[in-house]
Parts: sequence; C-alpha cells; structure tokens
Amino acid sequence: MQFIVTGYDGNDDKALERRMNAREAHLNMVDEMIEKGHDLYAAALLDESGNMKGSMMVVEFASREQLDAWLKVEPYIINNVWQRVEIVECKVAAAFVK
Repeated sequence: MQFIVTGYDGNDDKALERRMNAREAHLNMVDEMIEKGHDLYAAALLDESGNMKGSMMVVEFASREQLDAWLKVEPYIINNVWQRVEIVECKVAAAFVK
C-alpha cells in the first residue's frame, strides 16, 4: 500500500529549531526506509521565505498498521516537529517507482 504522508511543522518561534535538531535523525531514518523499500520519495515544504515548514513523503508499507508503527518512531513525530499529519492512501504510477 502506498501513502502520501504530509507533516506540518508548528508555527511557533521554536518550530524551525526543533526541525533542525531532529533533522539528522529523520534523514538517517529516511536512509533506512529507502534501503527497506519503504520510502519512494519526499520533499520539504517551504514557506514564502524559503524556510522549511513541513514535509511530504510518499511511502510504501504492506499495511496501514506498518505505516502507523513507523510513525511512532519517526523523529519528526517524537520531537514534536510535525504538529499535524495527514495521511492519504495513493497509487504511484509504475513509471515513477524504481
């Protein structure tokens, strides 16, 4: 099953600091997800000034339960970077999947 996961950062004064503090752990987890075939692609969401304000990831898991298990250990969730998360099941066209 494929999902679009959109995480929206907080908009308080410490939001960017929380993101930057958790970023290395998040990127390390992304590397692990790529190796396991779970992370298809991702992008940072930017505000008008070009600062990161959220993330979009297209991921693949065998079940929604496996997706939820990943979210429980995702550094941007654990470190309160993503204040709101939207999940939508999707189907990526074969031309875009390695």
